[in-house]
Amino acid sequence: MEYLEQINETSYLSVPNAPIYRKIMRCFYREYEKMNFQLYKEDIFQLLKKEETFDNYTMEQLMLDLDALVKWKNLTPIQDPGRVYTIADYKNKQYQYTMSEYAVEIERLTVRLENIFLESGNLSTNFFVRLEKSLSEVPEMENATLKEVNEWWNMLQEDFKRLNQNYQDYLRDFYSGKSEQLMKSVEFVVHKDKFVKYLTEFIQEMQRHSHRIEQSLLKNIPLMEEKILEKVVQSELDIPHALLEIHGNAEPSIRENVQGKWEALKNWFIDSDRRECECKKVLKITNDVIRSIIQNAALIVQIQNWGISRKDDYKKFLELFLNCKDLNEARRLSAHVFGIQKIQHFKTIYPREEDSINNSIYDESPAEFLLKPHTRNYREKKYRRGFEDKSLEKMMQREAYLQKARRQKEIVMQYIKDDKIIFSEIKEPVTEETRTVFLQWIAQANVSSRKTGRTEYGQEYRLIREQDHCVLKCEDGDLTMPSYVLEFKKS
Repeated sequence: MEYLEQINETSYLSVPNAPIYRKIMRCFYREYEKMNFQLYKEDIFQLLKKEETFDNYTMEQLMLDLDALVKWKNLTPIQDPGRVYTIADYKNKQYQYTMSEYAVEIERLTVRLENIFLESGNLSTNFFVRLEKSLSEVPEMENATLKEVNEWWNMLQEDFKRLNQNYQDYLRDFYSGKSEQLMKSVEFVVHKDKFVKYLTEFIQEMQRHSHRIEQSLLKNIPLMEEKILEKVVQSELDIPHALLEIHGNAEPSIRENVQGKWEALKNWFIDSDRRECECKKVLKITNDVIRSIIQNAALIVQIQNWGISRKDDYKKFLELFLNCKDLNEARRLSAHVFGIQKIQHFKTIYPREEDSINNSIYDESPAEFLLKPHTRNYREKKYRRGFEDKSLEKMMQREAYLQKARRQKEIVMQYIKDDKIIFSEIKEPVTEETRTVFLQWIAQANVSSRKTGRTEYGQEYRLIREQDHCVLKCEDGDLTMPSYVLEFKKS
């Protein structure tokens, strides 16, 4: 955990007074690039005064800001005894300020971050050619000197690093929010073909070279992992580094670094058991980008055409269809005008006129179905109108129902003889309504544990089942049933 503590040198980037501190450090950095490593406070003050925002800035404020930067170890003060002319000057201690190493790297990083969107990536295929050439030299490295092996390895890794970084930077732009809006703009249609051609050429070249690189890697894996990687580690250890000597044995970290870079190179071009190689992922991503470009361009063109009146075109199409001699000619014209249609087949339970399987759907009459939206907020349209008085109709329907019930009661009562209904003795056919009433009475008694029930006319009865069966003749057929007897209670 010794390298994970807080970095005080970056404090000036996020404090409330950050714009002032950043401007001071940027002035130091610009002078540092001009080889002016040491500056007096008066020099910094003159550089700041060139900006309009620092018109009211005073030397006292500058001294406080410089002290804060010194506290954060961004600046290193060096006392200059040669500029002491009075006792007051000696007490005030004239300083020269120089940037610390951390501060130089931090400012270099901020400059790069400010220009990151100005540096566009590219999909150059030269790196594939150079990687293929470097990998073809693997057998020669077996007998090469450590210096030659080190130079070969650094060149191989630099090309691989640039290839990986460039394609990520280039494709990253297509997945940013601004690029997505740009691809949906009308101006993008003009440049669509240029982008598609550029990406397509990259895909073709990558497919051509990646296969050969994969074959070269597979061929040289044993030699690389058994001998060459060991020579690479030895070549790195052969280079003297003061800091590495101070911290002790650096071989484990160097060996881990070399092995990690080799595994990354293999995983880029060769599939593993756990995942697909990065090269194939790049192909998929690039194809998705091309598809997105074409779809957006087509959508933009379609949106542009929406505002164009096609009234005359539709009139011409209608005239052509009206002049067709038969249905087959109309179908051919439809295929020519509208292209291949997306057909959807719906199977219904609507009865067909004929059962022949050879009949075309055009030979049968169409069936109409009312379709309703399957949305939660859909409500059927209601027509507002006044209520009609249907009292007379209701009274007529009620009277008709009562007459039918009385008539049915009279028919049923005819079958009660000596307070019994013996179904086996009924010889004449009964109506469908009468049979329904009988079966309801039998079912009601069967449900009861005492085999009793009550008719809708208020009569109580008991159900008796005899041993044999009987046939109840009905107007719509014969019903074979157990020989039941309904015995009614005397009133």
